[in-house]
Amino acid sequence: MKRILFALSAVVALASCAESYSVQGSSSISSLDGSKLYLKTIKDNELKSIDSCDVVHGKFRFAGLLDTVCMANLFMDDEGIMPVVLEKGEISIRIDKASQTVGGTPLNDLLYEFIDLHNQLSNQRDELTHKHSQMLLEGIDEDVINHTLAIEAATIAQREDSLVTHFIIDNFDNVLGPGVFMMMTGGYRYPVLTPQIEEIMSKATPKFKNDPYVKDYYQTATENQARQLDMVPGEQNQTALPAEQPQLTLPSAVAPIDSLAPAEASPQDHAR
Repeated sequence: MKRILFALSAVVALASCAESYSVQGSSSISSLDGSKLYLKTIKDNELKSIDSCDVVHGKFRFAGLLDTVCMANLFMDDEGIMPVVLEKGEISIRIDKASQTVGGTPLNDLLYEFIDLHNQLSNQRDELTHKHSQMLLEGIDEDVINHTLAIEAATIAQREDSLVTHFIIDNFDNVLGPGVFMMMTGGYRYPVLTPQIEEIMSKATPKFKNDPYVKDYYQTATENQARQLDMVPGEQNQTALPAEQPQLTLPSAVAPIDSLAPAEASPQDHAR
C-alpha cells in the first residue's frame, strides 16, 4: 500500500510540474471546415505532431500539458500556417484570408507584435514594384528610377535586418530568440555565416548558443565556411554556398492562407 501511495504521489508531483496550455481558434474561411489541424514542434531534430483537432463550424481547440514552454507551428496536413508559442494561459488564434494572428499570452503577443512590424516592412518592399511602374508612367528616366528605388530597397532591408537582429538579441533566453533565428536561417539552402548571424552570435548568451537548432546551425555554417576557405578557386566556384540574404519566413498580413510557407524549417535541412 505504501508503494502504491508513493507511486501516486510521484505522479501527482510530476503533473504539478507540468503547465497546461489551451488554444481556442476560429476561422472565417469556410473551406477549412472539416480540415484536420496539427500542432507540430521540433523534437530530437525531427518535426513531430504533439496535438491535433478538427475544424468544426469555424472553431477548433487544442489543450494539453507542457513540460516547458515551446515554439510550435500550426499545420493543415503538411502545410505550415503560422507559428504559435505553447505556454500557460488562454491562447487565441484567428485565421482569415487577409491575416493570421495569435494572442492572449505574453510571448505570443510579443511574437505577433514583431511579426506585424516585419510585415509592414515587407509590404513597403513589395510596394516598390508598383512604385517603379508608376514612375515609368510619369516619364521618369529608368536609370533614375532604378537608382532611387535601389536606395529605398536598401533602407528597407537594413530596417528589416535591424528589427530581426534586435528581436533575437532581446529574446536570447526565451523560445522566441531561437524560434525567430530558425525562421531567419530557414531561407538558406545550406547553413552560411552572414554579418547579421555573426553579430547575433557575438552577443549570444550561453542559453541561446546551446539551443539545439542554433548550436547545430552555427557549427555546420562554421565548418562550411572553413571548407570554402580551404578550397582552390576552381573548386570553390563549383560548390559555393548561396550568398543572397533570405527573407524571414513569417505569415504574411496580405497573403492568402494557401500561399503560406511553413513557418519553421527542420534542423535536418541544415545538417548536411
